[in-house]
Amino acid sequence: VDYQYCPFCRRIATLQFDEERSNEHAVVFEPPQPCTPGHLLVVYRFHIERATESAYATGKTMELAAEVAGPLGDVNIITSVGELATQTLKHLHVHVVPRRGDDGLHLPWTPPQ
Repeated sequence: VDYQYCPFCRRIATLQFDEERSNEHAVVFEPPQPCTPGHLLVVYRFHIERATESAYATGKTMELAAEVAGPLGDVNIITSVGELATQTLKHLHVHVVPRRGDDGLHLPWTPPQ
């Protein structure tokens, strides 16, 4: 893998993340286009393309995602594996998406209102 082409690896290498909420396994930062206010990404510090490649890495990333999500109230914690599952960046990451009744975000499994 050529890390210069991975935007998450570049960001981690240049320390562009929330250092207070990050740990030795994963980092936290806001995505360039958050889908709700407070949307965060929790990204594994080392380049692993998919959550299914390492149960350890995925567990550590999900553990930090749960810690970050805890104080946010209602929240989606989402990771995707593969293009057909909407994984657009090939680096293990988890979306923490705070939800509000009027946020307008419709997920495929959400009943229409």
